[in-house]
Amino acid sequence: MKKILFLIGVFGASVTHAQDVAFARKVVDTLTSETFWGRGYTRQGMQKAAGYLSSQFQQFGLLPLNATSFMQPFSYPVNTFPGAMQVTINGKALLPGLDFIVGQQSSGYRGKARFQMKDSTHFIDADSRIMIELKDKLTWDVSPQADNYTLIEVDKKALTSWPSTGIINIENKEVNDFKTANIAGWIKGTEKPDSFIVFCAHYDHLGGMGNQTYFPGANDNASGISLLLGLARYYALHPQPYSVAFICFAGEEAGLLGSKYFTENPLIPLKAIRFLTNIDLTGTGDEGITVVNATEYPGEFKWLNQLNDEEKLLVKINARGKAANSDHYWFSEKGVPAFFIYTLGGIKAYHDVLDKSATLPLNEYEDLFKLLLQFNAKLMGR
Repeated sequence: MKKILFLIGVFGASVTHAQDVAFARKVVDTLTSETFWGRGYTRQGMQKAAGYLSSQFQQFGLLPLNATSFMQPFSYPVNTFPGAMQVTINGKALLPGLDFIVGQQSSGYRGKARFQMKDSTHFIDADSRIMIELKDKLTWDVSPQADNYTLIEVDKKALTSWPSTGIINIENKEVNDFKTANIAGWIKGTEKPDSFIVFCAHYDHLGGMGNQTYFPGANDNASGISLLLGLARYYALHPQPYSVAFICFAGEEAGLLGSKYFTENPLIPLKAIRFLTNIDLTGTGDEGITVVNATEYPGEFKWLNQLNDEEKLLVKINARGKAANSDHYWFSEKGVPAFFIYTLGGIKAYHDVLDKSATLPLNEYEDLFKLLLQFNAKLMGR
């Protein structure tokens, strides 16, 4: 009988874990789909993602952190590229995203260009204020405004000779008041409801560059959102002694704007947060994880390592100091104990069109999930 019960327990656990990974994969597939258009600034991509996350929180049975709504609205300026995105160099039409990207601060331009070499990687049409920059890797970003020039970054492998002539058709649009929202929900604690464990992850990405190309953002950060939603679903079914809050931030790619807004307009007292864990870039893990703020909170970092060693989950946990590289930062600056966790190894796609769900392994999703459950139990004295 004991053997039968053991086998049932093992089988039941494996099914649950498999379901967790299947759920995470479904979330990543959804958030990286064309419908959400890179969760950015054109085609209502970020707004659609916000609606999806709100519906997930509601479905799990979370309570809104912002009174009657899961959304905490705010806005900021951004330079967008909603329309034409065509570049021909030396008679060769380049593919947006793969052969070239436009500098995020660029103005639009339509016309011909003749380039003069400035150095081996920079070529300029001074009259039209257009620059070509040859790059080994194309990495896109977000800018709050446009300057009065156009920068086109070209993959070195796309050209067989120095740029000399070009035909350019690029459309930009500055949006002074881009409206978005943080998405925040919580589960009331059974013993200490006024004390909070917080998970956060940013759901925004870079959006679209032109009307044909978007940046899926699978690892950055559909992966973190999939883990956050998995944890929200779990804790909704297993309430904890402390309240557990889940915050999906907008505007991270534009400069940690959503988390900055939240810490300046908190929906819960920041002093009530026992610990915050920010999860970003968590889609790999075959080389372990890195913990930012590990040196700031050595006691909690020691717990994390002890739990990992006991359960033999991740191959390595690397310590890193304080860094303003994700949404934990503004909380740390306000005195909130916080870690930022990201995985290591695997795919190298980052801020490019190759960061796709199909190539994201999610190979350490289960182990990181288990580690976070145990770590938070430890934080709550269990």
